[in-house]
Amino acid sequence: MREIIFDTETTGLDPRTGHRLVEIGCIELIDRRESGRTFHAYFHPERDMPAEAEAVHGLSIQFLSDKPLFAARVDELLDFLGDAPMVAHNAAFDFGFVNAELARVGRPPLDMARMCCTVQMARKLHPGAKHSLDALCTRYGIDRSHRVKHGALLDAELLAHLYIEMTGGRQIGLGLAAEPAATPRGAEPAPIRSVAPARPFREPRPHGATPAELARHAEFVATLNQPLWHDSP
Repeated sequence: MREIIFDTETTGLDPRTGHRLVEIGCIELIDRRESGRTFHAYFHPERDMPAEAEAVHGLSIQFLSDKPLFAARVDELLDFLGDAPMVAHNAAFDFGFVNAELARVGRPPLDMARMCCTVQMARKLHPGAKHSLDALCTRYGIDRSHRVKHGALLDAELLAHLYIEMTGGRQIGLGLAAEPAATPRGAEPAPIRSVAPARPFREPRPHGATPAELARHAEFVATLNQPLWHDSP
């Protein structure tokens, strides 16, 4: 099974107000394992970069000034994506920006049925917990020490590790994972199997009857009428 894990960086929060896509990073998974194939691109946004957005991802308009427009690499991007399911953290946000860019260059939008959102998965698996990428990486023991600022390819790589763990880890199908096996997109995830904690070894306790218990047992047997075990073989 082929899946694409991806992330985007933008000039703001809403493409409907003129904000643009400036970076996309994609990781290919085959049967829940990274294949080694990636797609990564920066784009000139054809507008300014708000200071609050630059503070998040560190991409200045000066850095992006010589980068291609989205239209220049759209065919390469679509070829990489193919028709595979697409996984993102807060996926509606990323799909919204990619589809807005596709609309600008006259291309059909990505089918939202391809979307798999790891935020929604996390809310079902860990209700009441924090569901940010940082918080979930901490929960699943994924090293994010090199993540100083957001970056589309870096965040896609972290998300790929997270998605693998959230859908059963690398031992899917072997019955050895503590998390549930992979859940089809749109289906309710299977309940998480609890794993009994390790317990310290204890010496077996003696179970021999005490003299008082043996005496009470003899008194009871004496009240029985012709017990079978008194018969001769």
